[in-house]
Amino acid sequence: MPVAQLTLEIRIEHSRSLKDRRQVVRSLKDQLRQGFNASVAEMDEDITWQSATIGIAAISRSRDYLHGMIEEIERAARRILNEHGAELMDSFWEYLES
Repeated sequence: MPVAQLTLEIRIEHSRSLKDRRQVVRSLKDQLRQGFNASVAEMDEDITWQSATIGIAAISRSRDYLHGMIEEIERAARRILNEHGAELMDSFWEYLES
């Protein structure tokens, strides 16, 4: 069964504290969880005020369905981040087959 993993590298330019950063990251994670049937987690080892890494995973019987879903999640993340004054610096995805 295919599993899709999407990693988002985020830049939060206006963030001046961990609280500012946390508000953007929490909002992004909550909205993606609500809008899509996917797991969302923060993946940072080193927490900095102005950047974050988010990991998203989804599973389905159809690789084509996962591909479309990952594209939709990426577009939604870009929109959500723009609303919060942040930007998506990089994203990459991969498929795992079991």
